[in-house]
Amino acid sequence: MREQSDPERCYTLLARDSVAQVARHIDLPGKIVVDIGGGSGHFTEEFRRQGAQSYLFEPDLRELSARGPVTEDAVLADGYLLPLADGAADVCFSSNVLEHVSDPQTFISEMVRVTRPGGLIYLSFTNWLSPWGGHETAPWHYLGAARARERYERRTGREAKHTVGENLFPVHIGHTLRHVRGRDDVQIVTARSRYWPFFASTITRVPGLREIATWNLLLILRRSP
Repeated sequence: MREQSDPERCYTLLARDSVAQVARHIDLPGKIVVDIGGGSGHFTEEFRRQGAQSYLFEPDLRELSARGPVTEDAVLADGYLLPLADGAADVCFSSNVLEHVSDPQTFISEMVRVTRPGGLIYLSFTNWLSPWGGHETAPWHYLGAARARERYERRTGREAKHTVGENLFPVHIGHTLRHVRGRDDVQIVTARSRYWPFFASTITRVPGLREIATWNLLLILRRSP
């Protein structure tokens, strides 16, 4: 809820929690981590604090430079076409990016491509029917994206950061799970609600309910040999 009013605190805490989730499945010291769409680098910095060699790839220069000068370890690059060799990363990480791309399957395929066999893919996104699916306009997106955006502008006096069809796209849990289960180049390590402290994996198994109650889907995948 404080993402826009206090982004530093929000993303610092989120990065700490996210990296801890990755560390449960792989020893991070010395590993090469690719952070796709990581904004101004909170996740990259936390991975480095845990001993990983982490590199940031972000397509939006404003996001990349939001906290000051861009470091030499950050690259202005599109997640659809990463300037990396096949299998370059031990961990390919993406937090809350999938709902901002118009072609999620191509985005996922590129993450898989740059991950070495046996490596991990961390993919987390806010699904459209989640109470937070409309981002700053939520939960009024349930009544329609245009109506929610108009309400936000009336209430705040400024335009919403996200526009459906431009930089925010409806992504659904069921469709995404079917896609990754149908791939022969990854295996699912975990599919769970990112933020729920209990029943996190159970919720994602219930069609219909999971589209609302999951809030944010976390997929950790292992690249097949």
